[in-house]
Amino acid sequence: MTTTTPAPQTLNAPIRGRRSPLASVGLHLTLIVASVIAVFPVLWVLLTSLKPAKFATTTDFFKETTFENYTNLLNDTPFLTWFGNSLLVAGLTTVLGVFVSATTGYAVSRFRFPGKRGLMWTLLVTQMFPVAVLIVPIYNIMATMGLLNQPVGLVITYLTIAVPFCAWMMKGFFDTIPREIDESGYVDGLNPFGTFWRLILPLAKPGIAVTAFYSFITAWGEVAYASAFMVGDENLTLAGGLQKFVNQYGAQWGPMSAASVLIAVPAALVFLFAQRHLVTGMSAGAVKG
Repeated sequence: MTTTTPAPQTLNAPIRGRRSPLASVGLHLTLIVASVIAVFPVLWVLLTSLKPAKFATTTDFFKETTFENYTNLLNDTPFLTWFGNSLLVAGLTTVLGVFVSATTGYAVSRFRFPGKRGLMWTLLVTQMFPVAVLIVPIYNIMATMGLLNQPVGLVITYLTIAVPFCAWMMKGFFDTIPREIDESGYVDGLNPFGTFWRLILPLAKPGIAVTAFYSFITAWGEVAYASAFMVGDENLTLAGGLQKFVNQYGAQWGPMSAASVLIAVPAALVFLFAQRHLVTGMSAGAVKG
């Protein structure tokens, strides 16, 4: 019985997976162009916030650079009040959104109960309706309950947006955690909630990070509900407050751009805090549905 040995590869044989120089140049140029397109609007707003009013609509970015827009915004407008209202609403939405989404996703992932399929379909169907369709019925419900012009009303409204998506995602994430961990908790005498809180939840940090980030961004950047449900400078959030800088006669580009920069800071901090978990959480939540 004879055996044959494979012929050795020659030095000039192409290596599989190596990118050609032309393809590498094209890829890097594409990434550079995409990066410029992504950064350009943000840089434009930042530089506009540092220009005096007479240069607001020009490209003279570094001419008479000033922080006057920021000082006027903080001293002469209720911006800090709007900022505080937004932090309150977004913070409550994030905390409640994480708790409700995580408990709902865990219950649907681990237990069988009457109406389970109907609940999942309800969570899915609620994501299909645009804001324009829901704003009137939700407004009527909030008016009936006396929750208009109240932060609680906005929090409840934002939870109806964030929880269905996040519950689906958390359900998919919990499906990837072995059930043997739950069984070990039952053996140690933990009840279902104790098992969830002490054993499963620490393993679900990536999913929780994505849920927290999505809930925060939903409440922080939403405009339609905030503008319709809140009136009066002392009750407005940032979304409604920014509209004060635009009227039928023109726009105050300086203060508005300065406000936009300050508004972006909390969102950027939340993203930096959650970024190492975002890819893991979103990919794990998409494995099973």
